[in-house]
Amino acid sequence: MSEDAKARVLVADDEASILENMKDWLEDDGHEVVTVATGDAAFEALAGQDFDIAFLDIRMPGASGLDVLERLRTLGSDTAIVIMTAESTFDNAMEAMKRGALDYLRKPFSLGETSLLVSKALRNRALEREVRLLRREVAGQHSTPERLIGRCDAMLEVFKTVGKVADSDVPVLVTGETGTGKERVARAIHDASSRASERFLAVNTAAIPRELLESELFGHERGAFTGAVESRPGRFREAAGGTLLLDEIGDMATDLQAKLLRVLQNGEVTSVGGKRTDRVDVRVVAATHRDLDQMVRDGGFREDLLYRLRIVPVHLPPLRERPGDTAGLAEHFVALYAKGLVGAPRYLSAAALERLAAHPWPGNVRELENAIKRALVLASSEVLTPEDFAFLDPAPGGGGEAVSLADLVRGELDRALDAEESGDVYRRVVENVERPLLEAALARTGGNQIKAAALLGINRNTLRKKIVDLDIPVPGRP
Repeated sequence: MSEDAKARVLVADDEASILENMKDWLEDDGHEVVTVATGDAAFEALAGQDFDIAFLDIRMPGASGLDVLERLRTLGSDTAIVIMTAESTFDNAMEAMKRGALDYLRKPFSLGETSLLVSKALRNRALEREVRLLRREVAGQHSTPERLIGRCDAMLEVFKTVGKVADSDVPVLVTGETGTGKERVARAIHDASSRASERFLAVNTAAIPRELLESELFGHERGAFTGAVESRPGRFREAAGGTLLLDEIGDMATDLQAKLLRVLQNGEVTSVGGKRTDRVDVRVVAATHRDLDQMVRDGGFREDLLYRLRIVPVHLPPLRERPGDTAGLAEHFVALYAKGLVGAPRYLSAAALERLAAHPWPGNVRELENAIKRALVLASSEVLTPEDFAFLDPAPGGGGEAVSLADLVRGELDRALDAEESGDVYRRVVENVERPLLEAALARTGGNQIKAAALLGINRNTLRKKIVDLDIPVPGRP
């Protein structure tokens, strides 16, 4: 880094080790570093002094990092802000980027990342000032944003993009395999925008016959074609002021692509069989599972339309490339659907989560969602087990039927029977299996016997008796 490329940096965190390590690292780069341990101290420093960049922990005594960020934007501060957190969630990432943060660091992070972010702040301070000063005009008047679930780096980038583009009106193109959640992303963009109080409409262009799609989108006049007994406004007019999702845009006929391009360029819609042109104010989000670049090369999709739709691209990875997100998604769907489908809470056992993580999910998030619904309806216990997902393909590597717990231990039991001569095999084997099972359930629930009993599917009094009889230690109990 050149001698003149030095920055004034503020680091705010209640962990002394983070303050010390970041200060040493950034001062070695030649930057001037100030450290504070509370949100209130961070705001006081940033409001009274000029800093090029500030690293703010999202959870601190007093004001949170997001609170400090919001208050700074109210003052018109142009300091670049990076939010640091150990909690990687959609809400945190979206809120940080939406409120104008330069970036979002998930702990633990490499100190080298902080150097890159300082350089980015120095290079782009003037441009970032304009972006960060954008504030929502109707804060608090919108419904809760569509929930997106994920912890992998690719999904974190999606969350950031949603936060950045929500309040702009530029078209967004969402790509990804079937079932990855493209409509959920479109709804999240709408719900996080100033258009949230207006309509969100979705049109699956692949599900509507070519001869009807033009009328569906742009409307028609009475008598425009056989069966047009009354005038229809069309989806563009119906979504005025809101957001229109054009799903499976890659399946649209090329002649309709030309008409769509004119609407995007001019913001004007003409009904089928009509002469009047109406201006429409609609945010357009398009989605597809197809490779539009290849379709352009093959002549199946207009290049100029692709450029117009892909001003901001968002790509959703398939679920098989984000296996760490399977458990979070599964638990989300269980919590979302259990009450409506079975009228009571349901839970996933650790073994069930492992079974779900092992499945390749060719149908992606949609397949997982439907699998959870099916298991909820058919399960006989409030705790879902691997057996409740027996309808899934066999686990990878099995080469056939999925291996059951009985299959895994049968060989060991045979050896126990051969070795025992006292006639006490049953008691000894049951005790040896039962004890680690109860210990595992108690460890998973942090010693909560009510939850452990529910997880095991037994009565709480039965669990208490077994804890005493087998002298099992309970986590958290002195």
